Amino acid sequence: MKIKALSRSLDAHAPAREGDPAPTSRNLDPALHPFDKPREYTRALNAAKLDRLFAKPFVASLDGHIDGIYALAKDYNRLNVLASGSGDGEIRLWDLARQKPIYVYPKAHSGIIQSLCISPLTFASPTNASALGRRMLSCSTDRTVKLWDADPRPDGIGLSGELGGADDDDDNDDDLDMTASGSARRGGLLSTRDKDVPASEPLTVYHGQTAFNSLSHHATSPIFASASSSIQTWDLERGGSSDPLRSMTWGPDAINVVRFNQSEKEVLASAGTDRSVVLYDLRSGKPLTRMTMGMRANDLAWSPIEPTVFAVASEDHNIYTFDMRNLRQATQIYKDHVAAVMSVDFSPTGQELVSGSYDRTLRIWDVGRGNHSRDVYHTKRMQRIFSTSFSMDARFVLTGSDDGNVRIWKARASEKLGILSTRELASREYAESLRQKWKGVGDVAKIERQRHTPKAIKHAQKLKRTMLDARRVKDEHRRGHSKMGDKKPKAARKAAVLDVKE
Repeated sequence: MKIKALSRSLDAHAPAREGDPAPTSRNLDPALHPFDKPREYTRALNAAKLDRLFAKPFVASLDGHIDGIYALAKDYNRLNVLASGSGDGEIRLWDLARQKPIYVYPKAHSGIIQSLCISPLTFASPTNASALGRRMLSCSTDRTVKLWDADPRPDGIGLSGELGGADDDDDNDDDLDMTASGSARRGGLLSTRDKDVPASEPLTVYHGQTAFNSLSHHATSPIFASASSSIQTWDLERGGSSDPLRSMTWGPDAINVVRFNQSEKEVLASAGTDRSVVLYDLRSGKPLTRMTMGMRANDLAWSPIEPTVFAVASEDHNIYTFDMRNLRQATQIYKDHVAAVMSVDFSPTGQELVSGSYDRTLRIWDVGRGNHSRDVYHTKRMQRIFSTSFSMDARFVLTGSDDGNVRIWKARASEKLGILSTRELASREYAESLRQKWKGVGDVAKIERQRHTPKAIKHAQKLKRTMLDARRVKDEHRRGHSKMGDKKPKAARKAAVLDVKE
């Protein structure tokens, strides 16, 4: 006679350690779970509602400038350092973690500061070979480019004592060194400026014939490019009295923006007033390709993960991404803004874009996923946005606007700041996966799409939609009653590019 007996191990039902929850046994047979889909949808709907309920993206406002902020620059080697330049010629170096200024460079320029960049390299002091320091470049409409010390207070980063003084760090300890994260440590090299030059005075001044509009630093060499009536490259080690290494131009009277490719390091892109976007190669010293768009480009940004891809912020309210191997059409169009896009930047992960517009809104986009923004940020007091940037950890977005404030926003509006427990982290990851799975279904899709915008933006969107529909109907009638009907309508990605010359 055969006897069947149930045998169970206590290890499968008892917690592995004292204090752990007891393990639960689950049968994954779908026949035993007839309501798993409706139950999962309900959880996704609740997760979407809670995500919008806790969406509070604004973190802080860094005030102190008395004029509009037209330039922002992040430090690629220090997570919590940001530089801002305003219309009255003042530069401020900020500690983002403490939300306080590190140093103020008063009257750095006599004109509007058009662009800032912090060098990713460290430089030796002219009087002390064992000293290293960081450098910052600024350009203005006063036809000068100035080189500044970007380590004015290595012993007190983020302190808000006497700002702008020339002798703030005379009593620093000689064994302090700035780490890559921006904190001070002992036992290393002195990372400070030359003692003979006050921090409020420029280390070097480069003069030009016309106003400078943009700056960009090479990824690994002490070379920077400036945009004025032409593209000029300069060597930081040769001093301000030297001539530029080379000068390149192709067509426009003035060039608005220039950007070095951080991966293909000898390639740079520029945008001019004649609606052109030009690619240059420093190895040959000649322009490679010239693309003419329908309207002027206000800003450029290279993708950090795809060296051939760059984004263009256009005057026609749109953002375009291009592959420099084929400039005859855009790879994607992002078109939710209702005014000129003034600034664009990729996240360090390369998966997101941030843009600031003349319509006083900040928008965040998922790269390559449709033409609508993932999120839109605004405040009642924020004016036109002229500069935007992602933080180096991709968790925050920084904006500089015409009201003189640098604002810090969360890249994920409902993200909780601070330390999360293991259980809370697992719960948030599960809710996020549910939202991503059901984001195109029913009420979940409606909640995911819905964003509150100011009444003026709503009215402008409605008016723009009416104008675009009228233009589309007019083109259809023209094709239907003329010889144009023999030709297919041009796709929007191709219509954005008027001409390409090589």
